[in-house]
Amino acid sequence: MKKVNRSRRSNYIVKRMRKFYINTAIFVLLLLITVASIYTSYSYVTKIVNRDDSEVQMTFSESDSMKIVIPMGSGTEKIAEILHENGVIKNVKLFKFLSKINGYDGKYQAGTHIISRSTSYDNLKGYDDLMRIMSSMPVANPTVTVTIPEGYNCRQIIELLEEKGLVTEESFIQAMNKADYDFEFLQDLPEREYRLEGYLFPDTYIFDVYGGAEHIILKMLSRFDEIFRQEYREKAEELGMTVDEVIILASIIEREAQVPEDRPLISSVFHNRLRSSDSSLKFLQSCATIQYIFYMQEGIIKEQITTEDTKVEHPYNTYLYTGLPPGPISSPGEAAIRAALYPEDTDYLYFVAKGDGSHYFSRTYDEHVNAMHRYGQILY
Repeated sequence: MKKVNRSRRSNYIVKRMRKFYINTAIFVLLLLITVASIYTSYSYVTKIVNRDDSEVQMTFSESDSMKIVIPMGSGTEKIAEILHENGVIKNVKLFKFLSKINGYDGKYQAGTHIISRSTSYDNLKGYDDLMRIMSSMPVANPTVTVTIPEGYNCRQIIELLEEKGLVTEESFIQAMNKADYDFEFLQDLPEREYRLEGYLFPDTYIFDVYGGAEHIILKMLSRFDEIFRQEYREKAEELGMTVDEVIILASIIEREAQVPEDRPLISSVFHNRLRSSDSSLKFLQSCATIQYIFYMQEGIIKEQITTEDTKVEHPYNTYLYTGLPPGPISSPGEAAIRAALYPEDTDYLYFVAKGDGSHYFSRTYDEHVNAMHRYGQILY
């Protein structure tokens, strides 16, 4: 009986020793793998830190060159996806990881970069080359000169930029309504379909073909900020108007006036109506607001507004609703903005188009009706 117990004990010890040796071997193996990984990573990072960045100067033949376009504001993940979509790399996560550990994350340059079609970049050295190329100065991007006419509304601006191949309607609207732009005049803007309507300043711009919608919008808002200077802010406050109210009024003046000298006179009519104690005069009755409604809904500008058109139910209809509409109806130029702030001192309450681009201004309703008959502007 004692022999049996001794044999069992011996087997138990042998099993424990075997398990110990196996576990020890596994631990040592894992340790070696870990050390090897650390050494490899350290060697890679050391190579990155100590390398000569002049190696990034690579030249390829025209037939071997591939353009990789990085849009403005692209992060590392977006760049990795672009490389993947172009068949340059297979592993997006690896590119992101390597960008992080070697300090390239956040340092990539927007624009056009040139790589070799014949080179395989889907390895550690290739990723290293890509990271250096993408963080270097891009080649000179092509540009497009675009003139945004005064009085264009947002949809017209988008259509023009689309025609030039600079944006898509979807990307521009998203950038206009969702992105944050750090300008004082945009603070407290109410919610509306086209948030930046009226603030995309009309001018001639040189846009980077690959700049993207946000880059374009930022340029136009920056130009507005230059134009709407402190003098204008102080004048708006003196008039008891917000910047938004000034731009709404200026946008209507821009669309109503066809000759420069009429702008301050048209402005005086609207200011007089807004200040009037007669509730019927607080309807601005601007045909330009009706045209805006039709353009937003149907993409057309009606040359002739009918009585029926003035009955369309819409918050921008100044025949149905008193005061200023909820937002601008166009992008006014500086002359229209100045006219909104500095109206002519008159007692005019009406105006009618004379057919030659100018307007006839009246003080009374009877005088206005006579002018409408005279110039054939009776609504039908």
